[in-house]
Amino acid sequence: MTSKHPGRKQTPAQERTSAPEPIPEKALIMSGFGINSEMETKVVLARAGMGADIVHINDLIDGRFDLLDYRLLVFPGGFSYGDDTGAGNAYANRVRNNLWRDVEEFLTGDNLVLGICNGFQILANLGLVPAFDRQYKRDIALMPNRKGVLECRFVTLKPTADNLWTRGIEQLYCPVAHGEGNFFCSRDTLDRIRREKMIAFTYCREDLSSARGEYPWNPNGSLEDIAGITSSDGKVLGLMPHPERAMEFTSLYNWPLLREQMKRVGKPIPSGSMNMQLFQNIVAFFR
Repeated sequence: MTSKHPGRKQTPAQERTSAPEPIPEKALIMSGFGINSEMETKVVLARAGMGADIVHINDLIDGRFDLLDYRLLVFPGGFSYGDDTGAGNAYANRVRNNLWRDVEEFLTGDNLVLGICNGFQILANLGLVPAFDRQYKRDIALMPNRKGVLECRFVTLKPTADNLWTRGIEQLYCPVAHGEGNFFCSRDTLDRIRREKMIAFTYCREDLSSARGEYPWNPNGSLEDIAGITSSDGKVLGLMPHPERAMEFTSLYNWPLLREQMKRVGKPIPSGSMNMQLFQNIVAFFR
């Protein structure tokens, strides 16, 4: 069983200088065959001030861990079960067939769910987004990328709604790594997503102007440049790009240029990237 207090104990001085004071609420980060972003997700949450346990889905099914002991549920990125039956589909079926009652009870509480990349695909298959009127059925799809190849590149995102996830964010700049991220839904679903302001992030150009569906700014052909949406109650976020993989300033693709620009105008060089704000927003919600 994973320790409830992972990591090396720090002195009070180290805690003051290297990390915010941790909150008692914890995250459960789902793991399993083909998931590969658990550690980055755990580290970025710890830096934002939230502890987490990485739990294999089999251990959750076997009752070694209890979902209801946690406040944040994260489905991280990867290629669960090789995406052999469709991206995120096999993992979603394991959740639906074995853990669904716990998930429904979890969603009735004041808790949050985050799905990144393969995690977003799992959320879509489970119907956890958009989940209109808390009806968990599949209303959206993440189809193969328009160019038919795996896309691994940095992209710029801008928030398009003011909610607990996007607060204080001007832009995100982080990598994508997916072959099926092309967001699609019916016209009626899109109209309702727009009307209820559930589009959290869209792909855009470096100057934050619209990508207008054009490659490479929109890397996969997503409808309306959609990169991430929330559930109708706002407690679930699905996002295709990986902010957790670019948490450091030096993780950014263009960090040498940014460093020189900052030095020339006398700005301090940050340690973390702008992508940290998303995870700080999660911690702020629970504070």
